Amino acid sequence: MRSAATQNAILTGSIPRQLILFFLPIWFGTLFQQLYNTADTLIVGNFVGTEALAAVGATGAFVQLLVGAFVGLCSGAGVVIAQSYGARDVDAVDRQVHTALAMAVLGGAALTVVGLLTSRTVLQLMGTPAEILQGATIYLQIYFLGMIPQFIYNMGTNILRAVGDSKRPLYFLIIASLVNIVLDILFVAGFHWGVAGAAIATVISQVASAVLTMRCLIGSGGMPWHLDGFQPKVDLAVMRDICRIGLPSAAQSALYSVSNIVIQASINAFGTTAVAAWSVYGKIDFLFWMTVSSFGIAITTFAGQNFGARQYDRVRSGTRICLGMTAAVTVFISLVLYPAAGLLFRLFSQDAAVISQGVQMMHFLVPAYITYICIEILSGALRGCGDVRVPTLITVFGVCGLRILWLLAVVPQVHTLLMVEASYPITWTLSSVLFIVYYLRGGWMQRCMQARHGEAAEADAAL
Repeated sequence: MRSAATQNAILTGSIPRQLILFFLPIWFGTLFQQLYNTADTLIVGNFVGTEALAAVGATGAFVQLLVGAFVGLCSGAGVVIAQSYGARDVDAVDRQVHTALAMAVLGGAALTVVGLLTSRTVLQLMGTPAEILQGATIYLQIYFLGMIPQFIYNMGTNILRAVGDSKRPLYFLIIASLVNIVLDILFVAGFHWGVAGAAIATVISQVASAVLTMRCLIGSGGMPWHLDGFQPKVDLAVMRDICRIGLPSAAQSALYSVSNIVIQASINAFGTTAVAAWSVYGKIDFLFWMTVSSFGIAITTFAGQNFGARQYDRVRSGTRICLGMTAAVTVFISLVLYPAAGLLFRLFSQDAAVISQGVQMMHFLVPAYITYICIEILSGALRGCGDVRVPTLITVFGVCGLRILWLLAVVPQVHTLLMVEASYPITWTLSSVLFIVYYLRGGWMQRCMQARHGEAAEADAAL
């Protein structure tokens, strides 16, 4: 059976090989997922203009605040399912999958309402330039109509990855991304619908990915869940376990996004050109982020399944190997992006001022990528084993809190784009040091083992 073979390979196969085999589909999947907004940015920037480009870019921080919080819950579901799957607890996996999907439907509906009601107000509070406020509001309000399908896809992806299947989510994203690109060209370049056309294309592509994901989950033979005639239902005990791991991750993601909103507000103060340059930089920057986050997802699933199977030494070995692989790839990416900055920016905009500011951003931030990787890999390994509280506190203090303090206290005194950008390497370095110290000396493995054994005893008593 394919699923059993995949599980056994994660538990018994060559660690570097299993990490790479799991990483690659996630990486390509993240690439195509990023093409959603990148296609919007590229096509809008070339066929509509700088103001429309800035309008789409100005929405990113707010979207990430709301969506990122739920994605944290999705990661919690993935960890819970991976541990039960590694322990071969079929009944638990079935209950967890049903509860996770129900949470996706309910969460998506709630976020649709919140997004529609608050979009314009939040953009105004962020100091979005007046000339792009209307366009940004239109983009956001249409975008939030796609929350339920987006959440179903994200939750379904975490379910599949938790049991070792990282390939089918890739196939779904390839299809959805191609749909998005074709519709972007049709709606924006063909029908001249502007930012509204870009948002509509994104929503339709999200619906496509959700439909494909649900068809896969319902038709998955040999998997430890039964979704025929699926009706959302919630097991409160499972929800508690998902929230125990997922809520700290959700809070961490939300605080990341809050700090990014403060950064976006700081960038907004420098005008439309700076907003457009920052938007384009974010689309180029994704090459690094999708790589390091894909390694983080890989080690989370690897650690979760092996921790559930009580192979604790293999968890530590996998973490060390994944950290080395991520560092090597990060250095390579930095060496490629730094000299190609100008060429890459010209793909998105022909505005000389946008290109000039964007190249400066890349030349300052790209060499600092290496200071971030410990945050992603070590927190991913800890999360896979069920340790989320201390990593969340480290991130809240080291990344979010210090970054906001820097932006509110230092940047107003030295009001330059360079000082805004400096908030990244400073906070990455401090947080990485704290993660290394905690991972090496925190006694986290023993606490996770005790918690896991306690949960197993409670489940046996309930039966």
